[in-house]
Amino acid sequence: MNIFLNLIDLGGHNSKTNKLRKNIYKTTVLLCLLQCLLFFSCKKKESIVNVVTLSKAHQVTFALQDVELALGSLYRLLDPEFADKAEIVLSIKELDTLKPEGFKIDTTNNRIQVIGYDEAGLMYGTLELAEQIKLYGLDNVKSVVQNPYLEMRGPKFNIPLDVRTPSYSDVSDAAQHNLPHMWDLNFWKNYIDTMARYRYNYISLWSLHPFPSLVKVPGYEDVALDDVQRSTTNWNEHYNLMAIGFDAPEIIENVEVLKNINIEEKIEFWKSVMAYGKSRNIDFHIITWNIFDYGTQGKYGITDKIDNEITKDYFRKSIKQLFVTYPDLKGIGVTTGENMHGAKAEEKENWAYETYAKGILDAAKEMPDRHFTFIHRQHQTGAKKIAEKFKEVVDAPNVEFLYCFKYAKAHVYSATEQPYHENDNFIEDIQGMKTIWGLRNDDTFYFRWGAPDFTREFIKNLPYDVAKGIYFGSDQWIWGRDFLTKNPETPKQIEVEKHWYQWLLWGRLSFDPYISNERFEDILRSRFPDADAHKLFSAWQNASMVFPITTGFHWGSLDFQWYIEGCKSRPEFAQNLTGFHDVNRFINLGVHPKSGNQSIPDYVKMVSEGNTTTLKTPLEVAENLQKISESALKDLEDIHDINNKELKFTLNDIKTVSFLGKYYAHKIEGATYLAWFRDSKNKEHQELAVKALERALGFWNRYVNQAMLQNHNPLWTNRVGIVDWKQITEWVKQDIEIAKN
Repeated sequence: MNIFLNLIDLGGHNSKTNKLRKNIYKTTVLLCLLQCLLFFSCKKKESIVNVVTLSKAHQVTFALQDVELALGSLYRLLDPEFADKAEIVLSIKELDTLKPEGFKIDTTNNRIQVIGYDEAGLMYGTLELAEQIKLYGLDNVKSVVQNPYLEMRGPKFNIPLDVRTPSYSDVSDAAQHNLPHMWDLNFWKNYIDTMARYRYNYISLWSLHPFPSLVKVPGYEDVALDDVQRSTTNWNEHYNLMAIGFDAPEIIENVEVLKNINIEEKIEFWKSVMAYGKSRNIDFHIITWNIFDYGTQGKYGITDKIDNEITKDYFRKSIKQLFVTYPDLKGIGVTTGENMHGAKAEEKENWAYETYAKGILDAAKEMPDRHFTFIHRQHQTGAKKIAEKFKEVVDAPNVEFLYCFKYAKAHVYSATEQPYHENDNFIEDIQGMKTIWGLRNDDTFYFRWGAPDFTREFIKNLPYDVAKGIYFGSDQWIWGRDFLTKNPETPKQIEVEKHWYQWLLWGRLSFDPYISNERFEDILRSRFPDADAHKLFSAWQNASMVFPITTGFHWGSLDFQWYIEGCKSRPEFAQNLTGFHDVNRFINLGVHPKSGNQSIPDYVKMVSEGNTTTLKTPLEVAENLQKISESALKDLEDIHDINNKELKFTLNDIKTVSFLGKYYAHKIEGATYLAWFRDSKNKEHQELAVKALERALGFWNRYVNQAMLQNHNPLWTNRVGIVDWKQITEWVKQDIEIAKN
């Protein structure tokens, strides 16, 4: 609106003229004020958005907070009696189109209705509504019907409860830094809220022997542990891969008390955590490895011997007591084999039945109205034998029996198809029963990952008919609070928020694998308004593919056999004293069987014989790594002048991983030419190998320098030991000498 004040110069300065001038000025000002009043009174005001919820469930109240944030000051919650006057109505209704946890958003009849099959469905529908409002505005909310693609979606969380009751991951920096956070209710609330928004609906806590830290078992009361303790020992680099010896005297006898708390207070703490999870549609499961007696200190004659009847009785009563103590605990899971001293498969399953199976059957009989879940990992025993032995559990009316299978070994970032269930005839053996597919990520600990196309394709390729769901997580890492970042947030971010995009992708796409890339790009645009979202999406996806392309070619299937961010494994698998995967190991280690890649020895044999292949040759893999890394770096050139701290960290990670991709590209190229030279004795191939490995060194240096801008290193891991990028640099240099000599 433009208002022009034309003041007339009548000439002269006598009193009459001045009086006239003042009258004209006053009249003009009054007219201006009147015009302003008319303008603002006629201007359309933004309407208050009235919201009504017909459910008082905690899950729905939680999701409504996001709607309120999205609408800001326009949000107003009305009582249910005013539903006919509301623009947004939330309700629960069993529609033919909906399944448990499913929802419908209907935008017809000039109002938005969110209908959930149940409280969980209404929560997810309300979260979807909040996201649409945030991304596109209230007027652009779209109708949608969604049902969960996978029924169970959860993290694998190796939990360090106490030095006396360790997890598999305790001998590591990740566990030692995170042990205090496991007893912090604020951590768990933040973690649970985040996982609920990403559509996860259960949390599996993995431990070697958690009972002394969680329950007081009738007849074994003195086993229960007061306080939370952490060891102050000077840790060794490597410990037994079967988790034996975590109670060595130097570990147990040198401790600090992190929290003064008795067992009754511990129980109340975990009751609160599980109840909070329930309020976000998240169940808790406890899964163990066996047989471990950590924390019992030999009391009552308990040992880790498979034929100890006292131990069997103690375990059986511990399982039952878990469910008696924790009303919101959903299930228990068992792994046989790690510490069973060479027992036969039948002996292992007999022990598991006498302890875990009978324990949950005791609980199920005592609480017939409660529904339980029993998870048996198909780990070192055949599925058919398990089903036969545990028939009573399978047939129990209030117990759901599930298998669990390590679907991608330790590296979900390897290939979108996996062969291991086929190799074991697993699907045929379980005869229509359901399984949880274990998706292990022992790859991305430092750097933020985000490739929707890979995640979507992976999930769609899961054997769906027998799939109950997935767990996604690590054995080398504790997804607690970030401790690697220089100049971190205060308080330090929880890991699932630092790595938010990775966790969002696996959660959301497990719920709905048909979410488009456009939606993810819009989420990036909303989170990082300073960046070109399209360029960021593309750069992040390309850089993230460095992980599966490299690991799909250089295949060490287990966590101690390959860690890509450090180019390391345990020394024995690297076939040297350092654990570094040198150029020789890149020549002789095979490829992932479903990657479509050709190994270096097979390539050399092929070219020497003048044959061809439909597989991706090593040089084509190297070229692909070069291409995606260069593309990511090119996209980053158009994202600059960044004030957002998280975005700066993210861009640094993308650049760092792009340099890592170029390192592996040149390393694969150099290894290929070196193997070719050894076969052909052609000096030109040797020269090409040396040049490629010199370029690899250059990009390794850039990788380390970029990574060190914002990360602490060295890092002590439980599976491959100490990862020291500067030390590894010296080993990278040696690759050049190997090629020269």
